[in-house]
Amino acid sequence: MEELLKYNPVLLALGATLFTWLVTLAGSSMVFFFKSINKKILNSMLGFAAGIMIAASFWSLLKPAIEMAEANGTIAWMPALAGFLSGGLFLLVVDKLLPHLHMGLAIDKAEGIKTSWQRSILLVLAITLHNIPEGLAVGVAFGALAINPDSGALTGAVALAIGIGLQNFPEGAAVSIPLRREGFSRLRAFNYGQLSGIVEPVAGVIGAYLVLTITPLLPYALSFAAGAMIYVVVEELIPESQTGNETDLSTIGAMLGFATMMLLDVALG
Repeated sequence: MEELLKYNPVLLALGATLFTWLVTLAGSSMVFFFKSINKKILNSMLGFAAGIMIAASFWSLLKPAIEMAEANGTIAWMPALAGFLSGGLFLLVVDKLLPHLHMGLAIDKAEGIKTSWQRSILLVLAITLHNIPEGLAVGVAFGALAINPDSGALTGAVALAIGIGLQNFPEGAAVSIPLRREGFSRLRAFNYGQLSGIVEPVAGVIGAYLVLTITPLLPYALSFAAGAMIYVVVEELIPESQTGNETDLSTIGAMLGFATMMLLDVALG
């Protein structure tokens, strides 16, 4: 593991986010085996993804940001608070501007700036919006190695990448299979599903590069990624996972997701 510290953090971020995208691709490939997905299973998947992201936001992002601020002699809560709220505000603005459509809704329910884009494009953009903060979080975590190049920080970043990857598998399936149900061919649904995750390597490289370029921003960048992820969880994942009559499964999924990410971060980090 320590051998990885010899590599450029941007390259490590690229490799880690390519891994998370490949897991999305693997999840999207489930459309070749299943034509539809049970609503209970879908809600459990979305709940699991929400739990992973909530736990990652604290254990892998906010907690290290607070510890770094303390070590630098800064007011401990200031970077965490400012970055966290900025991340949420950024996603709020993007949500209002970027045209997108959530699964199961009519095209007249599309959000963002009004456009004549096809329904399929709007659906993919909605999922892509979810993946931006995930890639950014992984990129920032690996970019931090330039400032704190020790094995503990590396294993924490790896744990975060594994956690994001774990929730990307059900998320990929939760994208491609419903697209199949909406009338897409299996190949087209698969392509759109995996395409929604390709933004993660892009965001990961950007996040790592910014941290390397402006090192004092690291605590703010970590907190920014956390705020953006929590915004996605509260705005999209939890409401979508709670649709239907049986919400217990999505709640259990969220609990299991949180526990899984917490275990990974504490055990590996």
